[in-house]
Amino acid sequence: MRHITLLTDFGTTDGEHTVLKGVIWRIVPGAPIADLTHDIAPQNIHQAAMVLKHTAHYFPPETVHIVVVDPGVGTARRGIAARFGDQFFVGPDNGVCTPMMERAEANGDPVEVVHLTNADYFLPNVSAIFHGRDVFSPVGGHLAAGVALAEFGPPVTDVIRYHPPRPTIDGDVIRGEVVQIDSFGNLLGTMGREEIEPLRPVTVTVGGE
Repeated sequence: MRHITLLTDFGTTDGEHTVLKGVIWRIVPGAPIADLTHDIAPQNIHQAAMVLKHTAHYFPPETVHIVVVDPGVGTARRGIAARFGDQFFVGPDNGVCTPMMERAEANGDPVEVVHLTNADYFLPNVSAIFHGRDVFSPVGGHLAAGVALAEFGPPVTDVIRYHPPRPTIDGDVIRGEVVQIDSFGNLLGTMGREEIEPLRPVTVTVGGE
């Protein structure tokens, strides 16, 4: 039995995040499920991708990461399931899995992606607006139970990649943007260590201060 994580923008007020667990447990009772977070800002693909980037690789091999940050739900966007190295991903094909995929590629690890088309692994009545419950959670449950990726649909070779805005560099001045403020008040931005280190010591200006 594989571990499962959930990452959504549902919040925890209305109970949708618990419904995902109920669907999974009906398929694979007792599966260990961890909540990465349900507090992603609504439809914020970049924030979800960054959380996935900083957390997924700490989980045991073959963990199934179910991500439901899905501004394209109800449109022609694909649902996908994937193996990136020793981790699995289930969610929308909107770029949110980019950090997982590119980490695996950089390490020379296996990358395998399929389009979710086999409705035998969905709930019987698929809503146009709740694929997290009706598609991604049941697929994640079956994947955790050991169903092979190839059973869910045909291979995908053109996965959508999301890349955040890059900082601009003008001499010894770097301009970037803050994309998230965490619960400790840390500012997470588009500037990385590789841009900043060569310029140390630095002066940081945020909002004119």
